[in-house]
Amino acid sequence: MPTVYGVALNDRASLERLGPALHAPPYQAPPLAPVLYLKPANTWAEEGAAVPVPARVQVGATLGIVIGRTATRIGAADAVSHIAGYLVASDLSLPHDSHFRPAVRQRCRDRFCPMSEMRPRAALPDPDAADIRIEIDGREVHRRSLATLVRGVARLIADITEFMTLADGDVLLVGAPDAPPLAGPGQSVAITIAGLGTLRHTLVAEDTA
Repeated sequence: MPTVYGVALNDRASLERLGPALHAPPYQAPPLAPVLYLKPANTWAEEGAAVPVPARVQVGATLGIVIGRTATRIGAADAVSHIAGYLVASDLSLPHDSHFRPAVRQRCRDRFCPMSEMRPRAALPDPDAADIRIEIDGREVHRRSLATLVRGVARLIADITEFMTLADGDVLLVGAPDAPPLAGPGQSVAITIAGLGTLRHTLVAEDTA
């Protein structure tokens, strides 16, 4: 079964905002390697999914890189040849302040990772310049360019495969924006990346019975 990995602190604005905190104990310095977390299989959801949430959640709209062949210790120049395609992802999370410790309770709830169908690599010839737009209830609330990433697509793959293997079918979520918008039960979300289309899903109140 493939694995879906999220990447934390991969937006320049996030590092700038955290600034001095990254140099304080226990971290002492900004991360030197990509900071990864898992979106396990229970989080995966399809286009049009109704996602149960206990409260308002952060909508971490992002690009997903789908690995096409095993990648181990590859350079940035060879990274693109290991990509099968791209998808649109809604990396949902309960708000939290932990960046270096696993935020399992916040990030890994059921259906907390709706993903679109994969489009071929040619559909997004310049992923590092991709524009991502978020609409909530039909109103645009956020727009970002992936030019703000600390590590672009090729560099991200190269740096991750320096210490671990990525397998055919694995997905890398390149990173949520700094201060992602919030949405709650009863609201609808639409995330658009030009060339890949629009991922739509809704949020519903979690059944606590």
